[in-house]
Amino acid sequence: MPSMYRFSVPVFQRGLTVLATYLDAIETYAAEKGIDPKELVSARLIDDMLPLSGQFQRASDSAKLAIVRLTGVEAPRFEDNETTVAELRERLKKTQDFLATITPETMAGSESREVTISPGGKTMVFTGEDLLASFSLPNFFFHVTTAHDILRSRGLPVGKMTYLGALS
Repeated sequence: MPSMYRFSVPVFQRGLTVLATYLDAIETYAAEKGIDPKELVSARLIDDMLPLSGQFQRASDSAKLAIVRLTGVEAPRFEDNETTVAELRERLKKTQDFLATITPETMAGSESREVTISPGGKTMVFTGEDLLASFSLPNFFFHVTTAHDILRSRGLPVGKMTYLGALS
């Protein structure tokens, strides 16, 4: 049976690597078009959604919180105040550094751990396996996908293969 580690840490690491590739694309595109990269970092799909920086922040938090909830280990806290490519790159690095400290042994038994969360004030109780499969991974990929979509909507040449990590 595949381990909880295999379906969490490496998956989050890969998604965060894709986000780092998007930061490279922002720098290249901004230089080519003569625009300030901050315009892209603050871009939104629609007014009531978080900007690109918020999508990076939530993807980072989703990865960290999944591990915290599954293992009880402490994760670094971030202020959610990044406004530049360099600041987002540093946040991704710190998140990756945290994930690198997690081992399969750290995750042992997490599939049956009872986890209670209260997003938006609604209490939800999961086993660790159900939390990962039905909440944490979908939430993480929602934010990675939304970051991708924001960049595509602004004309950046990132496509499906970039999203899948095949071009990084």
